[in-house]
Amino acid sequence: MQTTTLSFANLHVHGELFANLFRARRQSFIIQKNWDLPEEMGMEFDQYDTPQSRWIAIHDMGQVLAGMRLTPTTARCGIYSYMIRDAQNGILGGSIPQDLLYAEAPVEESTWECSRVFVNHSTPQAIRRKVHFRMVEAMTGSARELGATRLIALTGANWPRWYGRCGLEAEAIGRSMWIDDADFQCVSINLASKLH
Repeated sequence: MQTTTLSFANLHVHGELFANLFRARRQSFIIQKNWDLPEEMGMEFDQYDTPQSRWIAIHDMGQVLAGMRLTPTTARCGIYSYMIRDAQNGILGGSIPQDLLYAEAPVEESTWECSRVFVNHSTPQAIRRKVHFRMVEAMTGSARELGATRLIALTGANWPRWYGRCGLEAEAIGRSMWIDDADFQCVSINLASKLH
């Protein structure tokens, strides 16, 4: 099992991995969850997949087992910034409620958004816990390189059950809300203690 952090600067080094990550996202979000998202050539993508973002792939023998996207809260591309802030500002047309945060969405060099987190449906149950730990290691390792001390994420509202087991220090920064097929909540993940 390998972990790779992809960027527009290094994706040429990793062959099909970047495309395979977007194919796995399509499988997870469009096929499995039936979310109405953009897709092309068997890949899911959106307006936040820009050179400002980074993508983490957990993979083995060409198969993407899990992944996520990291986007700086300082990102700008046309009218878009990052998903949580754009939802709060009403730019996403209400697909995510505007009142998802208790306070104004941050715009800080040291805070990044974590989104499009998934574990591939074909990842065997026997290794899923190991995959989750690899995701946390990769996320904190990438944060170290990017200068992030905090991540914010819109995640399943059941996050308290497994964040602690994965060694993450987190707190709710918004209300629990039903979106599409499940309860979600915005959380702040403190990475400062992981950066030493």
